[in-house]
Amino acid sequence: MSHQKIRIAIDANEANIKSRVGSNVYAFEIIKAIHQLSKNNQALDFTILLSRPPITDLPPQRMGWRYKVIKPALLWTQFAEPIHLFINSKKIDVLFTPGHYAPRYSAVPYISSVMDLAYLEYPNQFNENDLIKLKQWTKYSVKKASRVVAISKFTKNDVIQHYRKKSDDVVVAYPATNEITPASASQTRKFLKKHQIKRPYFLFLGTIQPRKNLIRLIEAYEQLCRRLSSQQFKKSKKNNSQPQLVLAGKIGWLAEPIIDRIKESSFSKNIILTGYVPNDIKPALYEKAAASLLLGLHEGFGIPPLESLQYGCVPIVSNTTSLPEVVGEAGFQVNPNDTKEISIAMEKALKLSVKNKAIYKRKAKNQLKKFSWQKSAQIIIDTIRQVAHEHSK
Repeated sequence: MSHQKIRIAIDANEANIKSRVGSNVYAFEIIKAIHQLSKNNQALDFTILLSRPPITDLPPQRMGWRYKVIKPALLWTQFAEPIHLFINSKKIDVLFTPGHYAPRYSAVPYISSVMDLAYLEYPNQFNENDLIKLKQWTKYSVKKASRVVAISKFTKNDVIQHYRKKSDDVVVAYPATNEITPASASQTRKFLKKHQIKRPYFLFLGTIQPRKNLIRLIEAYEQLCRRLSSQQFKKSKKNNSQPQLVLAGKIGWLAEPIIDRIKESSFSKNIILTGYVPNDIKPALYEKAAASLLLGLHEGFGIPPLESLQYGCVPIVSNTTSLPEVVGEAGFQVNPNDTKEISIAMEKALKLSVKNKAIYKRKAKNQLKKFSWQKSAQIIIDTIRQVAHEHSK
């Protein structure tokens, strides 16, 4: 690399979508932060590759940051992109792709990203076409990558184990949360009234699907309600103050057994399915909850517990996969297969004193400092520099 500039191509298709979820949000925020961090750096030159014109909220073009739309859009990653890289291989030092998929044949060294490898652990919870694509494409994307960006130490270890990558070739760049502009008090009241949500309640925020372990959450909730009923009975109180369980999110694939389990529950009238939750309602849902729960069996990262910390709500999470990294000491960690342990943590959260709540809020503040888009984008820029240097002619 005799020239001083490092010339970087970024495949930004994952970010070039209006309704972003999961990996789209990660790609968008990382690209935005890279744009911000490199604005006064003449040594970095970016070409952002897309199959369609950039949507309006992608970072603006400037000196050293341009968009290039390559046609045809069909089979873009395996056809249009590798041809472009081949033709321009003398003008591109590194390709960065903030998603699982890189071209099978790349004339330039590349860095790919991995969110999680849940499809290897729980293949029956994925639709068949998605599964084939994830298995085949991720395998060669990761194996041929000069570096892999993982979104947690847990995912990094999974990548090393399943794809035999060297530890030094897998870097961790965490996601972060964003400030959400909350809905007005009247909009929030309207939402709570519509779904008959009353305090105290426990909150699960996410897609209603099997890998979120919701049947065990419902069973733990039932155990808690029965325990509280017997405590109230002993104190001869009327049984009128059962907490609610709010399952907030759209109904996902293979959700029928979960819906059936709710209907069968003796406490079904207190289990609330809200469907899709607008972003601006989330802050109030967290703030008013006794605790939030994410007991997933395989989480590459957990944005809901991080949002929970941000809005002063104590999270209860699985003590497995990436969730201990996310929550640290700022929440409860439980065995996701042990309903009794989950229900005891729920009771502790419900009965937290004002003093202990304040301690958890302080811990949450410290934990949140570990996660920022700027920090993660800087890790990726440093990795791009390393790869460019290693492959310099």
